[in-house]
Amino acid sequence: MNNIPNHVAIIMDGNGRWAQEKGKKRSEGHKEGGKTLEKLALYAKKLGIKVLSVYAFSTDNFKRSKEEVDFLMDLVIHYFNNKLNKVCDEGIKIIFSGRREPLRDDVLEAMDKIVEKTKNNTNCILNICINYGGQEEIVDASIKVANDLRIGKIKENDLNRETFLKYLYQDLPPIDLLIRTGKEHRLSNFMLYQSFYAEIYFVDTYFPDFLENDFDIAIEYYISRNRTFGNVKTN
Repeated sequence: MNNIPNHVAIIMDGNGRWAQEKGKKRSEGHKEGGKTLEKLALYAKKLGIKVLSVYAFSTDNFKRSKEEVDFLMDLVIHYFNNKLNKVCDEGIKIIFSGRREPLRDDVLEAMDKIVEKTKNNTNCILNICINYGGQEEIVDASIKVANDLRIGKIKENDLNRETFLKYLYQDLPPIDLLIRTGKEHRLSNFMLYQSFYAEIYFVDTYFPDFLENDFDIAIEYYISRNRTFGNVKTN
């Protein structure tokens, strides 16, 4: 395919409902979602996508039951320590976006370990958003900007929407295509600043069932769009 998006983001929704509709525990859906993420990361690299950002756990997900939150954190540790070796071997660099507090120390240790392991990889970036909120990210970035203005590191005239991107959790290009699985049609506080001109693709498929062919369809949708960035379409 031509005109592949540079940065694709996925709201990986529907893991729990996928499991419940099959008469399984919600935890089984999260396990399957982890397997799907690994497949899609490898496929994105194969397609030539430079950045894949995924919504793994939001700041608001801490409102869920302690049992489910603890399971998800344990699953994070398990996958980062044992299940992402192929992703690492394929030259994919893994980074994280989100607040570190109040994540558990063992979760942070697993995150830091895989970041260190993949820091020199250059084929693709997998940006995993954990304890992440788009509004929180903008607030945190604004505090950094205020501090740099106070100490004279930057001047007001230096600040624009492009330079503000560099104050976010990660210095990444804007999102070209944002995909949400799982039947819901909202952004749910995900990468709000980076999505300012993203093409948005909603699909009913639950994330565990969103595989390579479904990803191709989303990419084809993106390619079909006429991206004018506020300009007038010309023939």
